Amino acid sequence: MKIIPLSEGTFTIDKTKLFVSFDESQHELTDRPTGSLLVEIQPFVVVTERDVLLLDTGLGYDVNGKLQIHSNMEAAGIDPASVTKVLLTHLHKDHAGGISHPPAEGHSTEGQLNFPNATYYVHQKELDYAWQKGFPSYLPDELEALLHAEQVAVLHDEEGTIDGYISYQLTGAHSPFHQVFWIKEKGETIFFGGDDAPQLQQMKIRYKTKYDHDPEKAMKLRQEWWEKGNAEGWTYLFYHDIKFPTFKK
Repeated sequence: MKIIPLSEGTFTIDKTKLFVSFDESQHELTDRPTGSLLVEIQPFVVVTERDVLLLDTGLGYDVNGKLQIHSNMEAAGIDPASVTKVLLTHLHKDHAGGISHPPAEGHSTEGQLNFPNATYYVHQKELDYAWQKGFPSYLPDELEALLHAEQVAVLHDEEGTIDGYISYQLTGAHSPFHQVFWIKEKGETIFFGGDDAPQLQQMKIRYKTKYDHDPEKAMKLRQEWWEKGNAEGWTYLFYHDIKFPTFKK
């Protein structure tokens, strides 16, 4: 399997839940509002024998009039139209902002999915929760396309498989209905934990965060996945770690 990290850069986020670009060579964290956190954003493309998979969709920002994730994919030699499956861990806006775009003027009021040839996989409980919770953590206008498009596959079980080689598990650790994925092909296993397992450093130590829905569960799961994955030779993908996007022991 081929793994392609799609870094969107580093941002700060404070209680407003707004993501503001941060360049370490130009900016100082102390100049940002009190309580600001540094956050790195990095979706992934995984190319398998059967699919071109996109794992979460980034912030959805436009750069020079073009969706950033599309530009990043094209720079890596991937045509966005070639994506066959979009796997969504959860729908916080930094993971789901690239799902859709507003309709063109004079067209229907529904947004259009940014990967029109892909099947989108999202859990029903997460979709319901995001729609209920709304702004600022979720952006209902960008998620509305998931409610209407025929190419959306809504998952209902606590765990299951997709096409026999992608497994998912609902964890409820980082957010109430967060899920994680394993992709297995020819003896290789790729693990994508989204915000349950966002950075390499968090896997290596007993690290409990304040921003997880269930910090104790998230910490225990990270320890479990770290031990099991290292023993079995998993490749980890880290969405919020552009310095160490992947790891395999």
